[in-house]
Amino acid sequence: MSNSFSSLDWFVFLSYFLILAISSYLFSQIQVKSSREFFTGANTMPLLAVAISIVATSQSAATFLGVPEFSYLHDFTFIGFYLSSLLAVLFIGRYFVPKFYAINAVTVYELLEKRYSAKAKRQAGIMFLIGRIMASGARLYIAALAVSMILFLDISFAHMFLAVILLVLGAVAYSYFGGIKSIVYSDIIQALTYVGAALFVLWYLYVSLAGVDILQILQAHDKLRFIDTSWDGKFNIIGLLSGWLLLNIAAFGLDQDMTQRVLSCKNKQEASRSLVLSILLTIPIVLLFLAIGSLLYVHYQTATVSQSFHGQSITIFMYYILTEMPSGLKGLVTVGAIAAALSSTNSVLGAMASVAVQDIYRPYKLKKEPDTSEAHFLKASRFGILVFASILTFMAMVSYLWQQNSDLSLIGFALGVMSFAYSGLLGVFFSAIFTKRGTAALVPYSLAAGFFTVLALQPYIFGIHIGFSWQLLIGTLIAFGVMQLKKEKKSIQS
Repeated sequence: MSNSFSSLDWFVFLSYFLILAISSYLFSQIQVKSSREFFTGANTMPLLAVAISIVATSQSAATFLGVPEFSYLHDFTFIGFYLSSLLAVLFIGRYFVPKFYAINAVTVYELLEKRYSAKAKRQAGIMFLIGRIMASGARLYIAALAVSMILFLDISFAHMFLAVILLVLGAVAYSYFGGIKSIVYSDIIQALTYVGAALFVLWYLYVSLAGVDILQILQAHDKLRFIDTSWDGKFNIIGLLSGWLLLNIAAFGLDQDMTQRVLSCKNKQEASRSLVLSILLTIPIVLLFLAIGSLLYVHYQTATVSQSFHGQSITIFMYYILTEMPSGLKGLVTVGAIAAALSSTNSVLGAMASVAVQDIYRPYKLKKEPDTSEAHFLKASRFGILVFASILTFMAMVSYLWQQNSDLSLIGFALGVMSFAYSGLLGVFFSAIFTKRGTAALVPYSLAAGFFTVLALQPYIFGIHIGFSWQLLIGTLIAFGVMQLKKEKKSIQS
């Protein structure tokens, strides 16, 4: 079924890693003097660089390979998700970002310390860490799966482990020394790489379909629909303005993986603009990948396609890469997928380390030893990068072994855990920002209520079948309701 790497593919592949090696060395020369600078870049990051980094962080290898699948099977209505994202970041810029900058936050969860208690901050941080370890570990597994299929033509344990290590080492190289500064600048390289690869694929597909009336075929099969006006469509207007809007508010405003970049801007105005610009840049990129899927539909409209590889279900884009992609372009697409994986992996390492060190370890250490030096916390920050790199590697391999030996899907659950957590975070933060109600004691109950509500609404739990946007909406309302049960008698600052 698959075609092995040619000499030209290996040349492209090794050239990319040479660029990675040189750029990671240059970024390692960035001088960092404190853990705060390690995690926020001392609030000196340029608006455009931050915006591109947000784009790169939001696009994983699963996105790179998966978005074409949607337009291949359906149409272009997935773009509505990013129009919902635009509304979300405007909301975040208006109500959340000023609050974060007013307290000079390193992590978004510090707002809960000011509003409720230090314990509330830790609880939100722990929920983030648990969700991110599972979701990002599963995401790393998906990326390694693609790399192993293309490079080694199989998904054996040894080759999967090598693919995971390859991705993790690349992410650590960018995040360990320079922190958020090197992560942001490396994200620019990764974004240019995977967008460039996608443009070449689109061009090659278009040229290969010379003489075919592409638009006529797509129109005849209702593949050019951009707006879903139905009541039950996955990305219908009601869903985009409710549950999907909430998901985007949580992802861009309450998930440290994304907001760490926003907190590195010079001021709240640039931070808010970077969010808006990131979505404006993302929309044409997503359209690019949707266009690839639509051209693949035309390409395979009369062919019998078996989207399976060694018993593993694969996307149509991966099928095309494995079976038909020409020499040279195959290598370029491989590095494109790796670039997308690196940009999302190095970002999550920095985000998890920031929460673990700033929200959990630093307060504990200073309470025991008030004279602890900043050099110690900087060292702890870098150590945190290594710890979470190891944990994600372990989670990725657990995902692999589970998938090989069980009929139950750990991947679907692991990828969903972070979005389950969003409902609780939304309920708590909405209460903290928009009401005077809620107490520190209610925070863990609200976080748990939101999480378990969305979990209970999954079809594999009680057989309930409702769209995810409705699940998140219901979970958020319940979490918010829990926070409204009581009002703090007086403000707690620590």
